[in-house]
Amino acid sequence: MTFAPSRRPALPGDGLSVHHTSVDDPLVRPMLDELAREYRGRYGSDHDLHRYPAAEFAPPEGEFLLLLENGEAVAGGAYRRHSPLTAELKRIWTHSEHRRRGLARRVLLALEQSAVAAGYQRLYLTTGPRQPEAKGLYLASGYRPLFDLSVDPETIGPLPFEKDLPPAPDGPNDGPPVPPGTPRHDLETRTS
Repeated sequence: MTFAPSRRPALPGDGLSVHHTSVDDPLVRPMLDELAREYRGRYGSDHDLHRYPAAEFAPPEGEFLLLLENGEAVAGGAYRRHSPLTAELKRIWTHSEHRRRGLARRVLLALEQSAVAAGYQRLYLTTGPRQPEAKGLYLASGYRPLFDLSVDPETIGPLPFEKDLPPAPDGPNDGPPVPPGTPRHDLETRTS
């Protein structure tokens, strides 16, 4: 499958653009290299970066995007199909020299918008227990923790989160009607 990258403005006048691309794009390599160093520093391994084939992050069921500033990747992220109605966020990253600028929130927003356009109704993600800044980002961005926040994260392992997505602007997202109050895990088994 071939996929032509595209660039769209992130916000008018801020010099940032969203670059929809693939894992194989040369602009992605520095991001993945720095992410691998960070994972090795925090966890002693970067095995999670090699767990999924690149094709899982390509349309129509996936997405890989970069936030570019002056042609260089300053942040990025991806999603892949988790279930028929749920996308799983992966590789949310901000270059170490560009942190504390709100770029990760902008990546999340772009991924959320893309997932809605692709017909997903929900996002799921996990982050490591040694990434308190990521945990804070997801909580501040409206993601529900699927774990007890009062428990030491090191005793939990990967910290799971979820977020319901709004309907697509042109109508409801694809998928069967869901009775109010249906637990999320029931939805996953009903639609698989």
